[in-house]
Amino acid sequence: MLRIRAGRVHPVTAPPIEDGAVLVGDDGKILRVGPHAHVPTPPGCEAGEYRDAVLVPGLVNTHTHLELTHLKGKNDPEQSFPRWIGRVRALKAETKTEEFDAAAEQGLRDCWAQGVTCVADTGDSGAALRALFRLGGRGIAYHEVFGPDPAQEETALEGLKRRVHELRRFTSFHASLGVSPHAPYSVSAPLYRAVATYALRDGLPIAVHLAEAKEELAFVRDGEGPFAAAWGDRGIPVEAHRMSPVQLLRGLGVLRPGTLCIHTIQLDSRDIATLADTRVGVAHCPISNRAHGHGTAPLAALRRAGVPVGLGTDSVVSVGSLDLWAEGRAASLEGEDALRMLTFEGARALCLERVIGSLEVGKQGDLAVLADYPTDRPTTLLTVVSGRIVYRNEKG
Repeated sequence: MLRIRAGRVHPVTAPPIEDGAVLVGDDGKILRVGPHAHVPTPPGCEAGEYRDAVLVPGLVNTHTHLELTHLKGKNDPEQSFPRWIGRVRALKAETKTEEFDAAAEQGLRDCWAQGVTCVADTGDSGAALRALFRLGGRGIAYHEVFGPDPAQEETALEGLKRRVHELRRFTSFHASLGVSPHAPYSVSAPLYRAVATYALRDGLPIAVHLAEAKEELAFVRDGEGPFAAAWGDRGIPVEAHRMSPVQLLRGLGVLRPGTLCIHTIQLDSRDIATLADTRVGVAHCPISNRAHGHGTAPLAALRRAGVPVGLGTDSVVSVGSLDLWAEGRAASLEGEDALRMLTFEGARALCLERVIGSLEVGKQGDLAVLADYPTDRPTTLLTVVSGRIVYRNEKG
């Protein structure tokens, strides 16, 4: 058992508690939340006291690429987006499996040091899922699949199925596996449809980069721009769909409850209504969006429409660090609104709000103890996943 006392406890879904405490059982679930005097200390229970700090639910990072942690500072995000993507692919091609694994493990530990207890990661090396499994972290690892040429559909799908089968042995109660048909400029319409059918049949959640760049919008709607030119150079047919990326993926069956849509910047009112109607979640990455010059996602409109939106850091190749609090500042969020979006709303975006995201009896004991809160740069003193301490700030 683990009992943490703090000067203030923020359950998020209930009012803050002065001089509060949380008790987590041996099964990793929260047993009690309340004033210190009302939360017992069972015999043999590990106890910690942080009377000058606050206790909050663990943060939820709704979009990472942990396998790319070793590439920090090696690719300038201010160059053209298609060129940046090409350089990332080249750098990945030069990376060995053990380097991906070490990068993902370091990235996960960096997240823990920021008070993050759950990550939603996309990648194609399998490193993030292996790191979650080895270290006992919580998260969803969406395995990416690419294939812009319709002729690649069967080969790409079979390759994805093979990799999913290989990676299933690294899943656990804490670490789950999903699939990610990457983006409209890297996945053909037939492959999208095939992956959506496969994911539904096998109960795999989907994540997709969607409506991120202006170049993506021009490619899907008009069949023009640098992505169209790249397809043309490879002899791949380009079609002007005369609709937005959101409408395209809705028609292909990709957008449905449980799908995570990453970025979602290039949206009109119809697209926002579609995201709400299909009951998808959104990962909002304001610092990455700004770094690449994509513009600003319509966060307020998405939230008004009832779309669950969480915050994500994207990769360190784009943003330099895995700092969710910085993402909150970039999204102009403050106080309890920022905390709620970093915790409960992030859990909602991943369909995990019944498991994590708030301090409630019966939920998983995912916690973070923070100093200097509610300033916009709090220091993490302790991070706990399912009642197990995964990070302790010895300097704090």
